[in-house]
Amino acid sequence: MSAPSSVASPTELAALADQYLLRRDIAFLNHGSFGACPRPVFEAYQARQRELESQPVEFLGRRLKGLLAEARGALAGFVGTDAENVVFVPNATTGVNAVARSLRFQPGDEVLATDLEYGAIDRTWRYYCERQGARYVNQPIPLPVESAEAFVEQFWAGVTEYTRVIAISHITSGTALIFPVAEVCRRARAAGILTVIDGAHAPGHVDLQLDELGADFYSGNCHKWLSAPKGAGFLFARPERQDLLEPFVISWGYRSERPGPSLFIDHLEWTGTNDPAAYLAVPAAIAFQREHDWPRVRAACHLLAREARERIGALTGLPQIAPDSPEWWGQMCAIPLPPGDAGQLKERLWDEFQGEVPSGASQGRRGVGVSVQRYNSQRDVDRLLDGLTQLLPQT
Repeated sequence: MSAPSSVASPTELAALADQYLLRRDIAFLNHGSFGACPRPVFEAYQARQRELESQPVEFLGRRLKGLLAEARGALAGFVGTDAENVVFVPNATTGVNAVARSLRFQPGDEVLATDLEYGAIDRTWRYYCERQGARYVNQPIPLPVESAEAFVEQFWAGVTEYTRVIAISHITSGTALIFPVAEVCRRARAAGILTVIDGAHAPGHVDLQLDELGADFYSGNCHKWLSAPKGAGFLFARPERQDLLEPFVISWGYRSERPGPSLFIDHLEWTGTNDPAAYLAVPAAIAFQREHDWPRVRAACHLLAREARERIGALTGLPQIAPDSPEWWGQMCAIPLPPGDAGQLKERLWDEFQGEVPSGASQGRRGVGVSVQRYNSQRDVDRLLDGLTQLLPQT
């Protein structure tokens, strides 16, 4: 049976795989950790670096402000907001830190998250809460998830009269689940609770319309599923919340004599001399995905990830953590494994099979992650299954 026209065929994906710089002798099923950059985007990135080095003062002192504004405009259009509402940061963790360190809590105030959040973000909120006598609360989310409505009710059961901030992933790192954050944001806004969304895995993975989503703050990565160069992320802040943010580095943008479009941009955009080439290559990454009809690519990648999920499930006999639906997971999925040493399994999959996959534990259960991008093929899934078939009884 041929693939529907809305899904890129395996032949199409294979023909485009060489546009990535990844080694072709490995089974790289871990795009979600550190995604690979396509050749045309990497070339745009290097071209900006060469421009900078050819006349650094011209580039940084005279041109950079306009170049950043142009790149921010392209990014803002891609994520569904105005250019004045986004600023570049090196990664999503930096963006969340910028928000967390700016907020003021009273002793006893609470920040509510799930128990499935990314470790670095857990540590961020716990650190800033402890400094001010607030509580960081991880609401348990039972797995498997069954419906968006059930998820929201389970999560909302953690809200109390002391909840001041909801900090939640859009797509979780460990479980790859897509949370129904729009409904969470809607409820939070009605209750007067600030929302801070960790969108590390969302741009390029799911469609984003940030103005419609309703979050107060949203921090995302461009160097994961959008496939921009490493070190390109962004922080979004609703206009009425921007004055809550403090600059995380005091530099020339603070009380600037030449103010930009907003204090939000002034305070966070220029933090001193650095290499802005990754930010400036973001428009090239957006153009690359548009040129190659990315909705069809995403759909094909989901199908390949689904095959991996089904085959591993058949191998282990274990139930999945979410329904088989793009509503819950896209190009990556987390698949339960029998009890064992996750670290050893990950190391041996690489050492013995040249298979790069994340393997860890969530809620005390071992699992393996599969992240599929347009450079992946049936061969990669086959190699992973060969490795798991041999290694699971040994680890």
